Amino acid sequence: MSSTPAVGAAAGAAVAASNSALPIPANMQISESQFLELISTQLKNQNPLSPADPTQFLSQLEGMSEVSSLQNVQTSIDNLTSSMQASQVLSGTALLGHQVLSAGSTANLSAGGAISGAVTAPAGASNLTVAVTTASGALVSAFNVAPQGSGLTPFSWNGLAANGAAAPPGQYTITVNATVGASTQALSPLVQSMVQSVTLDSSNNSLNLNTTNGTVPLSAVVSVQ
Repeated sequence: MSSTPAVGAAAGAAVAASNSALPIPANMQISESQFLELISTQLKNQNPLSPADPTQFLSQLEGMSEVSSLQNVQTSIDNLTSSMQASQVLSGTALLGHQVLSAGSTANLSAGGAISGAVTAPAGASNLTVAVTTASGALVSAFNVAPQGSGLTPFSWNGLAANGAAAPPGQYTITVNATVGASTQALSPLVQSMVQSVTLDSSNNSLNLNTTNGTVPLSAVVSVQ
C-alpha cells in the first residue's frame, strides 16, 4: 500500500518533465500507454482509508493530454521544416548552369574566358573606370564604360592584359570608380558567376549557391540569366 504515493509522484513527475520544455529528453519521455499503466497501478495500490485525490488524478490526465498535443505539434513542425528544406534544394537545382549576378569584388578567370559584371552608376556620373588587378595588387587592365541613366550598367573584361596578351587563369580583383563632376567615387561592383551546385545551410536553413566565384547566398543574388 505504501507504493501509492511513489507511483503517483512518478506519474506527476513524468508529466511535469514532459510538459516543461521541447524537445523532451529521451530519459524523461513517457507514452500514453505507460502513463495509463502508472495510473492503473496507482488506483490498484491505493490505500482504501486514504484514496487518491480525484482532482490530482484529473490533473494528471490533463497533463498527459497537453504533453501529447505538444509532441504532435513538434512532430508537425519537424515534418514541415524537412519539407521546406527539400523544396528549397529542389528549387535551387533549377539554377544549376545559370549565370547569377551578386555583390563581389573578386572573380575567377578561366583559360580563354572573360569576367563580366555590373554596377549602379550614381546620378551625374559621366564615366565609369573598371580596373582589374591581381591578388598582389598589380594592375592588369583598366577600361572605361559609359554609365547608363538608370538601372545597372554592365561591364566585361575580355581576359587580356594591357599589353594585349592573355592574362593567366586565376582570381582577379575588380574595382569600379565613377567620375562625377570633378570628383571620383568608388562603387561596389556586382560580378557574374555560374552556379555549379547548391547547398543547404543547416544553421539557418538558407540556400547557398556554389559558383565559379565561390559560395553565394541565394538572398544575395540580384539577377539570373
